[in-house]
Amino acid sequence: MSSKNKKKKSAAREWLDALVFAVVAASLIRWLLLEPFTIPTASMEKSLLVGDFLFVSKMHYGTRIPKTPLQVPLTHQKIWGTEIPSYSDAIQLPYMRLPGFADVERNDVVVFNYPVEFEYPSDLKTNYIKRAVAVPGDVLEIKDGVLYINGESAMQPEEMQFSYNVVASRMLNADFFAEYGINPASLHIMSDGSYVVFATDLVIERLQGSPLITTVRKQIMSKRGEDRIFPDGMKMGWNRDQYGPLTIPGEGTTIELNADNILRYGSTIKNYEGHEQVEIRENELLINGQKVDSYTFKQNYYFMMGDNRHDSLDSRYWGFVPEDHVVGKAWFLWLSLDEFESFFNKIRWSRIFKSIE
Repeated sequence: MSSKNKKKKSAAREWLDALVFAVVAASLIRWLLLEPFTIPTASMEKSLLVGDFLFVSKMHYGTRIPKTPLQVPLTHQKIWGTEIPSYSDAIQLPYMRLPGFADVERNDVVVFNYPVEFEYPSDLKTNYIKRAVAVPGDVLEIKDGVLYINGESAMQPEEMQFSYNVVASRMLNADFFAEYGINPASLHIMSDGSYVVFATDLVIERLQGSPLITTVRKQIMSKRGEDRIFPDGMKMGWNRDQYGPLTIPGEGTTIELNADNILRYGSTIKNYEGHEQVEIRENELLINGQKVDSYTFKQNYYFMMGDNRHDSLDSRYWGFVPEDHVVGKAWFLWLSLDEFESFFNKIRWSRIFKSIE
C-alpha cells in the first residue's frame, strides 16, 4: 500500500499524540534536568522570599533514579486536586544516582525530601529547601546564635535574619515597618505593646535610627534545653541558639556505639541506613537482634539550616538529611510574586532570572 493510501490521523488522534509527547518530554526534563519549585514559607528569608519561583538543578549532584517508579507522571504525592495517592509503593528500587558534576558543598542551597515524613517513600516526601551549613566530617556548633564549623565562625548569608523584640514610643502600623523592608508576615504585635520582627542586620541598623524606636533586642535563647531539638534537646541542654558540638556523619565513618553516640546517631542509623530491624534500648543498639558495638555509616549526611534562623524548621529540630533524600541544587529564580501587592506591583522585577547563592 502506497503512502498516499494511508489513512490520515483524525484530529483527536493528533491531539492525543501531541499530549502524550508533551507529558513524556516534560516528565523527562523534570526527572533528568530541572524541576520547578515555589518558596512556600519564610524559612529562607531574605535570601529567598515567599512567592519566589525557581528551578532546581538535578544535574549538579546527579539525577536520582526513581525509587518509586509506579507513579502518575508530573505528580508528587497526590493526584492533582484530590486526596488520591498518585503512586504505588509495590515496587521500591534501591537508591541510585546518575553521575553529577558536583558534590553537595558547604553553603549550597539544596532542595531535599523532608526526612521525618515516614508515611511516604523517601523520594516522595515533601520537598524542603534549606542551606547545607555542614557536610560529612564537619563539627557544627552554635553559640549565642552564631554558627561555628570546625571551630571557626561560619559564612553568614548576606540576607540572614533573626528575630528581634522592638519597643516603640507609640503604636506603629505595618506601613511603618514596611518602609524598612519588614513585610507583614514578619511582624508580630505582642500583648504588652511591643513588636517581634524578623529582619537582617542591615534592616535592624536602619530601624534603630528611627526616633520612634526606643529598644531593639535580638531574641537569643540562654543556655538551657529545648524539648523539640534534635537529638534530645532537654538531655543535651541544647536549643536553637546554643547547640552542639555535633559531628556530621558520612559514608565510611565509623563510630563507637557508646551511650553518647547512640543518643546522637541512633535514630539516624535506625531510620535512614536501610536495615530491616534496628532496636534502641537503654544504652544498646541492636541490628537484626544483634548488639552492635561500633557502626560504619553507609551514606553521607548533611546539616541543613534556614537563613531565617529563628523562623526555620530545620536540622536543629529533626536531624540530618541523608544523601538519598537530596533532590537537587537550587539554581536560579525565574519569577517572584509579592503576596502583599496587586497587579503589576506583584512582580518583583529585580529578582527575575536571579542566581541563587
